[in-house]
Amino acid sequence: MRARHYRRRTETAYLRWIRRFVLFHGKRHPAEMGAVEINEFLTHLAVSDHVAAPTQTQALSAILFLYRHVLDREVGELEGLVRARRTRRLPVVMTRDEVRSVLVLLDGVQNLAASLLYGSGLRVVECLRLRVKDLDFAAGEVVVRQGKGGKDRRSILPVAVRDDLQRHLDSVRSVHQSDIEDGWGRAPLPHALRRKFPNASREWRWQWVFPQRNRWRDPKTGEQGRHHLDQSILQKAFKQAVTRSGLAKRATLHTLRHSFATHLIEDGYDIRTVQELLGHTDVRTTMIYTHVLNQGANGVRSPIDTL
Repeated sequence: MRARHYRRRTETAYLRWIRRFVLFHGKRHPAEMGAVEINEFLTHLAVSDHVAAPTQTQALSAILFLYRHVLDREVGELEGLVRARRTRRLPVVMTRDEVRSVLVLLDGVQNLAASLLYGSGLRVVECLRLRVKDLDFAAGEVVVRQGKGGKDRRSILPVAVRDDLQRHLDSVRSVHQSDIEDGWGRAPLPHALRRKFPNASREWRWQWVFPQRNRWRDPKTGEQGRHHLDQSILQKAFKQAVTRSGLAKRATLHTLRHSFATHLIEDGYDIRTVQELLGHTDVRTTMIYTHVLNQGANGVRSPIDTL
């Protein structure tokens, strides 16, 4: 999986499903099993464990990876497989006033990161993995590197956050300079860049936009550096802000991305533009936000309101 540059989260999920598959069949070696055993496991997930359709699909993908790329075997037809039925759910979307009421309760870095999530439509991990070089203040763009599916894309750098973001970067740069003077100040680089460019990890442009408060020590090299902010810190702060605001909706950080897309469509931007900003491969994924618009004051008018 690492040779194919799979993400660590995918690696972890696939290994978990392969382990469950082996344990389900009494620790038999996968080479001794085939389509029948795969069917039994996946059917058990749907019928007994009541897993959602995407969860069952992920388990199937993990097992197929094992057979095709590790054992070098084709599984064949999976006959009689009970597939979990995919349910169509509308995303939770906050109104502009609700977004404002929650953001105002966040302070400092949490407020800035959440504002960027809403203002640029980023996923949480995409926001926290931003490096200084990914912010183009002159062009008003945010460049997302290696987003979902390993794709790069560009999104909006909102005017409303630029001044606060610049002040934040000035503060981060000061901390980075202090780390350099202490003999540290290295940020982890992707893939083989550290070997190709040994000094790049200390350069300002490669530093995280949202670094952790404390330095961490690499157990392999013994070097100290700063990783990006952990998403759990941001999630906890946002959850507390939602509770304090009195909002009844089950809003999370990802709700800000849903709200970004919905509000753009409300403002008249075409679906293809929104698709590009969100980084969706299929426009049908983006179309879900047009269904959200059919609810409430900005959508279809109820006939009783015309009586």
